[in-house]
Amino acid sequence: MRLLSISSGKVAPLFGDHHPNYKTVASAIRKQSISTLENPESVEITKLGVKGDEQADLSVHGGLEKAIYVYPVEHYGFWNELLTRETKKSVQLQYGAIGENFTIEGLVENDVHVGDKLIIGGLEFSVVKLREPCFKFNAAMGYKSAAKAMLQSGFSGWYLRVNQGGSLTAGAEIKHVPGPKDISIAAQNLALLNRSNQQHLWE
Repeated sequence: MRLLSISSGKVAPLFGDHHPNYKTVASAIRKQSISTLENPESVEITKLGVKGDEQADLSVHGGLEKAIYVYPVEHYGFWNELLTRETKKSVQLQYGAIGENFTIEGLVENDVHVGDKLIIGGLEFSVVKLREPCFKFNAAMGYKSAAKAMLQSGFSGWYLRVNQGGSLTAGAEIKHVPGPKDISIAAQNLALLNRSNQQHLWE
């Protein structure tokens, strides 16, 4: 298990001038890799996440409990295939495209439970909860049913709390320390999918 990429982004208009209802909506979902296996730059990780990373709406992203968003590279093939088919364009997403800060390899939602710890390059993180997609994810993917596809696939990724910050580079080994195993990220996703009041996620 290893960290493939560290990404960050700045708050910017999400739709530009092309959406009649959401011209003023801002987001930092569009992340860019700042440390990769090919260019393993050292990045400072603080209690609030990747230094320099921004969030537009702190009620749903960021803060101490959602400081780092993690996404497994294993799901990138799913998104490339789905978006290529649905948008009729060849799609090859770059790391950070799902909005994640850490793109990782070797650990997926079925393996991870709330309360687990991840030791990455000597830094310590705690698993907090799944990522819940919204219409901004649809916009970033250029596909109106992207949020629905994330929930239905179970490929949500998850948030981390930073227990011990410091410097981190892509390529760092990940050690998974299981917690009480009360609920997995996959189980959280299924519970969210089964709620009857989630229609707003894909409108």
